[in-house]
Amino acid sequence: MHNPKQLDSSIIDAQGRPKSGTDIDRELESLLSKHRASIKVIGTGGAGNNTANRITEVGIAGAEIIAVNTDAQDLIYTTADKKILLGKELTHGLGAGANPKVGEEAAKESEHEIRNALQGADMVFITCGLGGGTGTGSAPIIADIAKKLNALVVGVVTLPFSMEGFRRYENAI
Repeated sequence: MHNPKQLDSSIIDAQGRPKSGTDIDRELESLLSKHRASIKVIGTGGAGNNTANRITEVGIAGAEIIAVNTDAQDLIYTTADKKILLGKELTHGLGAGANPKVGEEAAKESEHEIRNALQGADMVFITCGLGGGTGTGSAPIIADIAKKLNALVVGVVTLPFSMEGFRRYENAI
């Protein structure tokens, strides 16, 4: 009978660490090389774009970084792999004015571009700050698009600081 507490000396060394170069390592490496998951991180709005910049700065490998915004000036300074100006006709690149409805409509206007950017993703992380216009309004639309593309969708959001005022807090909730 196999003792579960007994270490398998073929894959574990005397200190309890996995041995390098074992058959299982080679098998796992082979499996990963054939079936690499496509991960995309999409930052929306000012806070989401700041997160995208930080991720790019840190150099996280294996994920495509996408920045979307209604504010063209903010988007210019974003260091993402791909950029999308949301709602060109609606906002003319001038932002959503802290109005989530404008952010929502801008994302709907740019649905085709968002869909193209997320195509083929197995997992999509959406990051934004809640309370403003673009992030708050567009994140649910982006999540819906990603879900329809059969991606696993994860939201990473921040709530506004109390000093940002009641309107932003109300928008966030």
